Amino acid sequence: MANEWVNIELPKIIVNRVCAEATAIPLGTVMQLTGTNTVEASSADNDVFGGITVEEFTGGEGLTHVACAMDGVWDGVTNGNVTLGALCNIQAANTSAPAAAADLLTGSTFGKYEEAQTGGAAVTRTRVGACN
Repeated sequence: MANEWVNIELPKIIVNRVCAEATAIPLGTVMQLTGTNTVEASSADNDVFGGITVEEFTGGEGLTHVACAMDGVWDGVTNGNVTLGALCNIQAANTSAPAAAADLLTGSTFGKYEEAQTGGAAVTRTRVGACN
């Protein structure tokens, strides 16, 4: 997978999520909730945020859980024009975008941008878990 998120400030909230045993998941992958405490790699606009992996999950080892951060400061790929302090939501695999009003109701918002940017895909600092 590409565009893994890089941790800048350590997270304080780490949760244990269920995942598919055979699927490899790189460190820094934005995860989506797909069921009760179950996650897979994010893939589409408005996926429900399930955390960012804090470990590499190699798959095929008989394990079915992965640790995911629910906060911290991360550098990750963002599409579109970003206003400083704007809320972000999942847009695609490991990619965020500025949240629209409707995104507040979907569970896909997961942080605030701490950098502004204009144009296409670029790395933007994001404070995960700061959605108020």
